[in-house]
Amino acid sequence: MRRLTAALSLALLVLLALPAQADDVAMLDWRRALLETDAAQRSMSDLEGLVGSQQRQAQSLEQELNALQQRAGSLTDSERQEANRKVGELNQLMGEIMQARQQAEQQFLQRAEPHLERAVDQLITRHSVKVLVEPMGVLHSEQQLQDLTSELTQILNTML
Repeated sequence: MRRLTAALSLALLVLLALPAQADDVAMLDWRRALLETDAAQRSMSDLEGLVGSQQRQAQSLEQELNALQQRAGSLTDSERQEANRKVGELNQLMGEIMQARQQAEQQFLQRAEPHLERAVDQLITRHSVKVLVEPMGVLHSEQQLQDLTSELTQILNTML
């Protein structure tokens, strides 16, 4: 009988402790926090300055190709050759733009990574977080998880 009482008492204590443990769980979207920083916005603006003319040229080529595509049945051989050349040029431009974006993102992430780690550590300490999950990693939660993403962006803005 004493064992049953002890087991029930232990189970009751565990159930009472669960809500306290749930407060130790928080959610953090570190990607969104980084993208919303002032430094990321400046980096994106700088990138647009670098590839802006290429993007305008690509848009112009797309418009020309759309116009040619509408007349696809009545194109001459030279117009078809010109269209093929423009498709190649557009593909090359899009590749260059994508490569520039990837390179800029990689450089930004390399600069931001040490700051991100320190900022996340600050949040974990400040909020006594025991379990930190990403939004895509949460399959089910019966209660609203504390979202530290905006606070992380604020901390990163002071660091970057």
